[in-house]
Amino acid sequence: AIAYTCAVLAGRNSRQMGLQKYIGRLKELNRLHRRHSAFWVGLYGQLWVGAMEFWADLAHDLMRLKPSKLPYFRKGLRAMSLIQSAL
Repeated sequence: AIAYTCAVLAGRNSRQMGLQKYIGRLKELNRLHRRHSAFWVGLYGQLWVGAMEFWADLAHDLMRLKPSKLPYFRKGLRAMSLIQSAL
């Protein structure tokens, strides 16, 4: 119950900060309800940050290869740091 509550609170916090679009799809066409719950967003946000830390060297190499995409990479890195601070 404690782990569930922590994940839901982290997911709600990520949604309020506007970070859900980096973690998962917001909504699909012709779909009435959200695709993912606050619980899922909280859990997957933690996994996303862990994966980015694991693959950091590869991600930085990719950023060097595509300098025209650097503003998008920076937005993603900022989102990751905000998710880390929320945890």
